[in-house]
Amino acid sequence: MFKHLHVCTLTFIVFTHTTISIAQKVSNDEIKSRIENYKELIRGPYKKIEWFCDDGTTRDSKDPCPDKIGGIQHASYKTEIEELHKKNHLFFADILAYTNKNDFWDASQDHSRLKQYMLNKYLNRVDDGWIMRRAQFYRGSVQSEDEQEWGKDFYNWLLTSDSRLQENFLLIKQSTLEIPHNDDTPHAQIMRTLSKTIAEENPKFMDIRTKIHGQPTESDIQLVEDFSKKYEKDLQEDIKKDLDSLTLAMKTFYAPVNLSSFNQDAKVLPAEHYLRTKLEKFAATSIDSLSNIELLEDTSSLMCDIRTQIYTVKSPSDRLQMLDVLNDLEAIVFKNASKWEPKTLQEQIYKVYVLAQATASAGYIEWWEWNKIESKLLQSNSKNTSLEELGLIESAARSQVEWSASLISAIYEDDINIYAGFEPKIIGFTDNAVRSSIALKLGETVSELSNFIKNEAKLSNTLLNLKYPNDARGLNPGYAKGKLIIVEDEDIEMNPNNIYVFQKPPADLKPVAGIATVAEGNLVSHVQLLARNLGIPNSVISAENFKELKAYEGEEVFYAVSPKGTIILKEANDMNGEEEDLFDKKSSDKKESKIEVPIDKINIEKNDLLNLTEIDAKSSGIYCGPKAANLGQLKAMFPNNVVNGSVIPFGIFKAHMNQPMPLQSGSYWDYLKATFAEAEGMRKDHIDESEIEQCQLDRLFQLHDAIKVMELQPQFVKKLEQSFQLNFNKSIGEIPVFLRSDTNMEDLGNFTGAGLNLTVFNVRNKEKVLQGIRDVWASPYNERSFKWRQRYLTNPENVFPSILIIPSVDVDYSGVLITKGISNNKEDDLTVAFSKGAGGAVDGQSAESWLIGMPHGISLISPSRENNYNRLPENGGLEKKTTAFHQSILSQRNIDQIREFSKEIRVTIPQKTEASNTGPYDVELGFEGDKLWLFQIRPFVENDNALSSSYLQSISPKVDATKKIPLNTKL
Repeated sequence: MFKHLHVCTLTFIVFTHTTISIAQKVSNDEIKSRIENYKELIRGPYKKIEWFCDDGTTRDSKDPCPDKIGGIQHASYKTEIEELHKKNHLFFADILAYTNKNDFWDASQDHSRLKQYMLNKYLNRVDDGWIMRRAQFYRGSVQSEDEQEWGKDFYNWLLTSDSRLQENFLLIKQSTLEIPHNDDTPHAQIMRTLSKTIAEENPKFMDIRTKIHGQPTESDIQLVEDFSKKYEKDLQEDIKKDLDSLTLAMKTFYAPVNLSSFNQDAKVLPAEHYLRTKLEKFAATSIDSLSNIELLEDTSSLMCDIRTQIYTVKSPSDRLQMLDVLNDLEAIVFKNASKWEPKTLQEQIYKVYVLAQATASAGYIEWWEWNKIESKLLQSNSKNTSLEELGLIESAARSQVEWSASLISAIYEDDINIYAGFEPKIIGFTDNAVRSSIALKLGETVSELSNFIKNEAKLSNTLLNLKYPNDARGLNPGYAKGKLIIVEDEDIEMNPNNIYVFQKPPADLKPVAGIATVAEGNLVSHVQLLARNLGIPNSVISAENFKELKAYEGEEVFYAVSPKGTIILKEANDMNGEEEDLFDKKSSDKKESKIEVPIDKINIEKNDLLNLTEIDAKSSGIYCGPKAANLGQLKAMFPNNVVNGSVIPFGIFKAHMNQPMPLQSGSYWDYLKATFAEAEGMRKDHIDESEIEQCQLDRLFQLHDAIKVMELQPQFVKKLEQSFQLNFNKSIGEIPVFLRSDTNMEDLGNFTGAGLNLTVFNVRNKEKVLQGIRDVWASPYNERSFKWRQRYLTNPENVFPSILIIPSVDVDYSGVLITKGISNNKEDDLTVAFSKGAGGAVDGQSAESWLIGMPHGISLISPSRENNYNRLPENGGLEKKTTAFHQSILSQRNIDQIREFSKEIRVTIPQKTEASNTGPYDVELGFEGDKLWLFQIRPFVENDNALSSSYLQSISPKVDATKKIPLNTKL
């Protein structure tokens, strides 16, 4: 019936739809152009100097406000700057004295204006003044005394609230380094930004810049001075000035500590206040009488006191003083940590604890997170330890380093992403913030402990020639060979043969050979489950690893991750014979055997909608996919925890696909069959596979768009209305619902299909519900879904989508439960990941993750770092909200409920379905208050080939975890 062609046969159909024009933001290209213009203007972003009177009027610069009214003088903004305020919520070169405190705090926009002020300050330092390049010399534009007075007033207003400080501790503390309120200067940040600027202008300075950024010590002063002398004749005047400024900043920063200066800070507090006593004792200590260890120990302890007791300080000005003290104490730790060189294993562990406490006290993790992790960092009182105990300490400390970096990123990420659209230099902000913090020193110390453990266990990662290979850890086992691609922008075309390194895992990953990420996301997101299910090697690396890997961009590499987390990343040319054999089809144990989608039992004659109460697990693959079938099973078992639901079976989809397709000679189904038949014909004619795939994608794109405007059969719409009335007691359009794609190609042995097709969130309007049905039916034919199916299924054309319709539940938080300990591989334990709002954890959010012991015991794997979440309003759509991280998402009651539910399904599921169905299970669930809601259950499937690979087992040799190591072991 259909002729095989050497070229892809297409008939183009143009579908039009109307868009509604809204107020246009200023484009990034236009903003970029304005920035470049401001850099060259004497007044920069400012219009002129004016008097701003207290009665709200403005006067010319030569016409002061009357004494009885009062006012201040400074520059006014150009009209284009004010336009950016209104249209883009962008604030450049903010004059604080000109700014309302509430507007600057910007609570409704997650404090964006305050964050932008800090981003502006960073850009000013790294880009020679940035938009203020010439305007910084514009006399009278900004009055420093007015800015400083405003800063004091701002903090006196801001710090009256306990909740503001609790919810935004790190942001507020960091802001005190930028917002003028005293005469202090942030020398550590100046050192980093000046060294970066000098290296960009003079590449010969790059090694010194790397040292200052990576392992700063007092000896760097001599390096800079030697450089200045060596190249004095060749250096431009502006570089000489920068080098002089850098030297001065470093000498000031590394000047001997004067503890007595803290007496002045103590005096602001009431006489009997706990912190005053602690500060006076600290200030009274002679620096000469303290060893470096004692100095760091005492400083860390005092920081802890301030972090926990600052809320007992009632005066906002005194609270501000304590934040300044905290910054000063952090500086002491930062510049002295490298001087502490532990001589024994016990001392190394203690140094980790001291720096971990200081890092937490400085705000780089939330205090509840510290309370969960602190006990894991404390060594036992015995004379010996074991590899297992050392591993637990190292893992906990490594986690704290990662949480610290991710908290900084989470705070500024949204605004950085906006700025990156017009100013690429902003990308360095987060790295600069991390490297200016004591989290850097903690990371270095943890790496030293990690190297000791790896040497004792005779285990070590191989990461090309990276400096800290043991900072990386494996997540999912597997191996691959391919081109190494470093991804800083998520908007990139994926190649299934490449290995990708991401800053953050994408929510909609297409087929790839291997992945590594700086930000882990969470262990149970759809991306992580796909990787684990399909044997795609996956690891999490440090920010430093990411930077160093850029040197290997485009190289052909071999990448392997063992079941125990050992990582090998080497150039393909360095592969040994065993590794080369892995990719020999005859001898390889990398069996990528494809899976056949079973269609022998499918019933496409069923044209009536089903209720959840009419189906169970056995219905999967017959009337509907496993989502609906398994939820029907849960409905029978937990009727009070599962909503009512309606199911559009395969048969209704097939009946619609049998309709004539516009501008084609046959039906939609005929067109689909012809697409795959044509591809087979091209293969027989030895057409290149990439050309065949593109032909299929082009045709499926046309089919996808045609289904999205397909006519819905009137009898179906009538039955749908009846189903709504029966299940939800309301008509279509009167209740918000979720439309979940549920195909016959999901949960097939070694192919999970998690997250490949569309879910329509919280749709209420009748026309939008009907359109959502078309969109879900069309979603299996998009590029991402097709590529995954094409790679792992033998008959990817036989995909049948059913649709599960359930009423929206506006949960407070939601997530995923795996009835297995993923991080420790214990079958009895549980792994959960939760985020605020609906749809939590599944799309790669940085979710709050826990390892829950059965019947007791709990360990925090990672806290949430996702400050945006979705609420589900009654009128449909999504309402975006922001949240803080100062409290855990799950309560103890929630944990207890999850334990009880898990115990029950482990017993009941095999009884109600098949005796062999013993888990582990992958469950999507949520909490509305303390009410547990269940939304999905499926098998949790891991890749047997990856887990059992003899090669992968060999790169993680068996380790005696009980091996005793004396704590007095010399380092």
